[in-house]
Amino acid sequence: MIFVALLATVVAACGSEATDPQPESDATDAASESVGGDNPPFSTSGWETDFSTHSVPLDEFVGGGPPKDGIPSIDDPELISVDEADRFLDPREPVAVVELDGEVRAYPIQILIWHEIVNDEIADRPVAVTYCPLCNSTVAFSRVVEGEPVEFGTTGMLRDSDLVMYDRSTESWWQQITAEAVVGERTGAKLDVLPSQILSWGEFQRLHPNSEVLSRDTGFDRDYGDSPYGGYDRDPDSQPFLLEGEPDRSLPPKERVAAVRSGDSAVVYPFSRLRKDAPVNDELGGEPIVVFFDPDVASALDSPLVSAGRDVGAAAVFERTLDGRELEFEPGPEAGSFRDVQTGSTWDMIGRATAGRLEGTRLEQIPHDDQFWFAVAAFFEDPEIRD
Repeated sequence: MIFVALLATVVAACGSEATDPQPESDATDAASESVGGDNPPFSTSGWETDFSTHSVPLDEFVGGGPPKDGIPSIDDPELISVDEADRFLDPREPVAVVELDGEVRAYPIQILIWHEIVNDEIADRPVAVTYCPLCNSTVAFSRVVEGEPVEFGTTGMLRDSDLVMYDRSTESWWQQITAEAVVGERTGAKLDVLPSQILSWGEFQRLHPNSEVLSRDTGFDRDYGDSPYGGYDRDPDSQPFLLEGEPDRSLPPKERVAAVRSGDSAVVYPFSRLRKDAPVNDELGGEPIVVFFDPDVASALDSPLVSAGRDVGAAAVFERTLDGRELEFEPGPEAGSFRDVQTGSTWDMIGRATAGRLEGTRLEQIPHDDQFWFAVAAFFEDPEIRD
C-alpha cells in the first residue's frame, strides 16, 4: 500500500529539525519512571507533564512514530498573496480557510499535512489551525487559555488515531478533535472552536482574491505538494491507522462526513448524501441550518501528489435564519451555487449572497469539520447520522 511506504518518509523526515527520538534503552528505563504519582505505559523522558492528572486512561495513547515535536508546528508563519500562492497550488487542492473580523486566511493542506499545527494570529487574535491526516480533521481554535496566549506542539502520540497536541506553558496534552485537555494540570479545559471550512484553491482564489495564504517558506525542508499518506483513504472500508479496536461501521470508517457538534455529541451528514442532495435544509437544536457542498475538491490522502487526488468534495454549514427570516435553499443556477426559495437570491460556498434581493448579505457560519466517520464515532457519544 502506498500509504505504508510513504509513512516511513514522514517518520524519518519529521524528526530532522526537532527533538531527536529517545534511544530504545533510555526509553525502556523512562517508561518505568513514576511521574506525578502515575506510571504511564510510555516513555516520559523529556516531558514536564503532570501525568497524575488525566481524564482518559493513559494506556489509550500510542506512539505515532515521530517523537515530541518530531512533526514540527509552524510558530512564525510567513504569509503571501493569492497570486504568489497560485504558483504552487492546483485549482482542485484543498485549503483550510479561517475568517475572523473580516480577515481571511488560507492554509494549504499540502503544507499542513507535514506540520499539523500552525500557531498564528488573525485580526490580532491568537489562533491555532490544526490538521490530523489520519482522521482528516481540520480544527481551528482560539489559543487563549486562562486569559493568556499559548503555543501548541505535537506530542508524537495518537489516541484513537487522532493528533494529540500539547501546550508549551504547562505541557498538558490536548485532543485535537475535541479541543479538550485530557492529560496534565489543564485536564478538563476546553478551547473555543472557531468556524473554518475547506475550499478548493480555485474557489478560494475566486472568492477571496485579496487575502493572505500560508507560505511554503516555513523554515523546514519538506516535500510540499507530495502527500506522505497517498492511498490512505482509497478504500473507505479499510482499518484506520493505529485505531484501537474495531471502528464503528454504521458508515464505512473512512466515509467523509460534515460533523457539527451538538452538546457532547455530534450530528453528521455523509458526503455520499451531500453529493446527491445538497443543499440540505435541516434543524439542529431547534435552530434552522443548511449544509452546502462542493464536489470538486481533491483528497490530500489519495495520491502521492496532493494535486492528483480524486475529487471527494467539501462541506460548509450555516445558520439559515437571516434578519429574522428563515430561508430554504435549493441548487443554484450555476455549479457551486445555491438559491434561497424565499427571495431567489444566489449564494456561494462561503454563505454570501452574490445576486438577487439579498446580494451582499452573509449567513452565519457554524463550526463544523469534514472528517472521517470513524473519528466522529470514536470521540463523540452516539453521534447522529442524518442520511
